[in-house]
Amino acid sequence: MQSPSESDRSPANSVDVAVVGAGMVGTTLSLLLAEAGMRVALVEAKEAPCSNQAGALPAPRVSALTPVSQRLLTHIGAWPLMVETRVTAYRYMQVWDAEGSGEIAFSADEAGVAVLGHIVENDVTLSALHAKLQNQSQLNAFFGAGVEALEHAASGYQLRLANGESLYAPLVVAADGAHSVLREMARIEVASEAMGQDAVVTTVRCAKPHGDTARQAFVDGRPLAFLPLTVEGDAHYCSIVWSTTPAHAEELCKLSREALGDALGDAMGDRMGTVSVCDRAYRFPLVQRHATRYVQPHFALVGDAAHSLHPLAGQGVNLGLMDVAVLAEEVTSAWRRGAPWGELSTLNRYARRRRIDNSAMLGLMKGFKTLFGSHDPALTLMRNLGMSGLHQLTPLKRIVMRQATGERGRLPMTCR
Repeated sequence: MQSPSESDRSPANSVDVAVVGAGMVGTTLSLLLAEAGMRVALVEAKEAPCSNQAGALPAPRVSALTPVSQRLLTHIGAWPLMVETRVTAYRYMQVWDAEGSGEIAFSADEAGVAVLGHIVENDVTLSALHAKLQNQSQLNAFFGAGVEALEHAASGYQLRLANGESLYAPLVVAADGAHSVLREMARIEVASEAMGQDAVVTTVRCAKPHGDTARQAFVDGRPLAFLPLTVEGDAHYCSIVWSTTPAHAEELCKLSREALGDALGDAMGDRMGTVSVCDRAYRFPLVQRHATRYVQPHFALVGDAAHSLHPLAGQGVNLGLMDVAVLAEEVTSAWRRGAPWGELSTLNRYARRRRIDNSAMLGLMKGFKTLFGSHDPALTLMRNLGMSGLHQLTPLKRIVMRQATGERGRLPMTCR
């Protein structure tokens, strides 16, 4: 980071908080802060999306949003717009080991909730959030303007943007993803671990309807998820995520659509019937990351900039949304009291509340990968007995599902 000259320390273009990264996490944070009355700048290197209308074919990247995340998105007014476009509730979940007899099933009724979650295209969520930006007079969005420099200023930071503008804020929040440029500028280190897998994603149409059920099979230790999508009333669509070895991922992406459909159908047994691939297959490497610290004076990390994990449990965006709900609660509370919202006394409360939960989820995903990725006969027997045993214990299953639906720890007011 560079130090500006004395004359640059009080730029006229100042805000209370500058958020860098207008993805789902950064935009949600900006709306929460602006709703509270704070002056917010939202900075994004990419241009703004044009529309919140979903295409005839679902987009390949989806998220499994928990009921807790749904409450947060409802609070800021985005959820109704998402429902108007396309969301698919799932009320049941099936997980099984294709190498053995272990299987476990969950239902919303057992968990004591209306739904276990919703499968939503990332584009649908993002477009709804960006539509809400238009109604916030306290929020100024800078699209198509990447950050070129992060500079120390008096009691805050100054951002120099690629469009020539400068912004000053007592608090800068990096929400610019797993490869965060801002995190690097702030010299915050990150512990990275390659998972030895790539994720292959695409959209399929199955002969059998999904039945509001999210399914996940461990095929040769490689998790394959069929996530339900309903398109114009047709409940035969699914978004698939197959986390597998890079070599196998490359093979899958080279297959014709017909051959890929056959491979997916074989992997699922007869549960979904014939599988037809609707789109090309995309692949991306899986790397688990965790920043060594979430905050420093006048600076905070949220979402994938702070942590990224295996998509096994579909918790990535939910953890990020919880980050911003907690950070917004701590920052706006300090701001309303007239306390220094950008200083460590405030930001450390956010870091303490979120790091434990995020670390636990990262560790859990690593443990699952080790357990299901092993071909050791003893581990295979243990995981099959464990899954089958848990299936019979409804009270314990209810606790597990309450955790999976986001009901963990002290929730922010916006998520209750």
